[in-house]
Amino acid sequence: MTAPFIPRISDLTPGHDARTSAAQSVVTLTRVALAAPDLVAGVTPTLEHLVDATAAVGAVYLGRDGEHRPRYGVRATCGEVPQALNPPGGLPADLPLMRALEGSARPLFFDGINFDRPSFASTGDLTFADPREGAGPGVASLAAAPIRVGSGPLLGAFVMYTSQPHVWDPEEEALFSMVSGTVAALAGRLAAEEQATVAREAALRALGQMLETWDGDSLGHTDRVTTLAMRLAGRLDLSAGQRQALRWGAYLHDIGKVTLLGALLPRMAPATEGDGFAQMLGFLPPAALSVITDRHEYWNGGGYPAGKAGTQISLEARLFALCDAYDGLTNPRLHELPWDPEEALAELQSRAGQEFDPELVRLLLEVVGESLNEQVGGE
Repeated sequence: MTAPFIPRISDLTPGHDARTSAAQSVVTLTRVALAAPDLVAGVTPTLEHLVDATAAVGAVYLGRDGEHRPRYGVRATCGEVPQALNPPGGLPADLPLMRALEGSARPLFFDGINFDRPSFASTGDLTFADPREGAGPGVASLAAAPIRVGSGPLLGAFVMYTSQPHVWDPEEEALFSMVSGTVAALAGRLAAEEQATVAREAALRALGQMLETWDGDSLGHTDRVTTLAMRLAGRLDLSAGQRQALRWGAYLHDIGKVTLLGALLPRMAPATEGDGFAQMLGFLPPAALSVITDRHEYWNGGGYPAGKAGTQISLEARLFALCDAYDGLTNPRLHELPWDPEEALAELQSRAGQEFDPELVRLLLEVVGESLNEQVGGE
C-alpha cells in the first residue's frame, strides 16, 4: 500500500503560503490519526512530518502516567531523542516546561537556550523559572504543544527540538501550531480512552486475582497463566486487539465459580460453568468472552459445553486452555504435588490432537523449553 502523501513546506508551489501547506498537512495527518489503531500509531506520522518539514532534529510525544504524582514519558519518537527528554521514570510534572504547558492552551516556542546560567520569565506579578530550563544538554531550542481533552488536565505534549540554537520562523510556527493543535485534540481523546482502558484492565486483573482463591487455586495462578499466554501470543504475531482480548479473558476465566452452582458444586454440572456470569459480561470483546466460554472445548470435539472442534474454538480460547493446563500441572491446587516442567510438557504433548491444538502444543514446548534452558544456563 502506498503511503499517503503528506505535504511539506518545501513542496509549496508559487502562490501558496506556509499556512496553506500547514492546512494540507492537517487534513492528511488528521485522516491518518483517525484511522490509527492506537495512540502511538496515531501520533507518529505527525512527529515524522514535523521533523521532515522544520529544522527540528527530533520530535517526541510525551504521555502522562499517574494521577497523584504524574510524570511524562516518551511514548512515540522521530529522530534523535536526547536523554534529557527521556530520563528514567519520565519527566516530573514540576519541570518548568510541563508547568508551562499545564497553564497554556496554545503551543509554546523557545529559541536558543543558554545552559550556563539560569533564566527566568515574568508575567505581571508572577515570576517562574523559564520553561526551557531543565530540558538538558542536546536541546538548544524547542517548541511544545499541550495535549488535553477540552479544558481537562494535561495528558501529554508534542515537543520538537533542535540540537543547535535556532529561531523558529513563521512558517515553522504556523505548521507546528496548526498540525499539533489539531492532532493534539485527537491524541487527547485517544489518551483518555487509553487511560480508561488501562483502568478497566487493572480492575479486571484484580477481579481475576480474587477469583483464583475461590476454588483453592495456588497463589499467582492468574498472573502466571496470563504471562505464559502472552508469550505464546507474541510468537503468533497476534494483533493488539487479540492480545487484549486474551488478557481480559484470562483474567476472568474463572468467573463461573461465583455462580451459586459453581460455588456449591465446583466439579459438577460442567455444561453450566461460565454460562451465568459470562453472558452478563457484555462489555467484553467476543474473543475475550470465548476464553471464558470455550476453554473446556477439545480439539477433537469431545469437550463442553458446545462440543466445538478444531478451529471452531477461538484461537484465544485454544491458546489459553493449553497455558491453563500447563500451569495447573506445574502449580497444582491445594493438597496436590506439582509436576516437573518436563513431565507436564510430555503430558500435554500426549494430548495434542485430542484435547489441545497440536500446533499450539508444539509452540508451548518451544517457549517453555527455551525458558528451562535459560534457567539451566544461568545457574
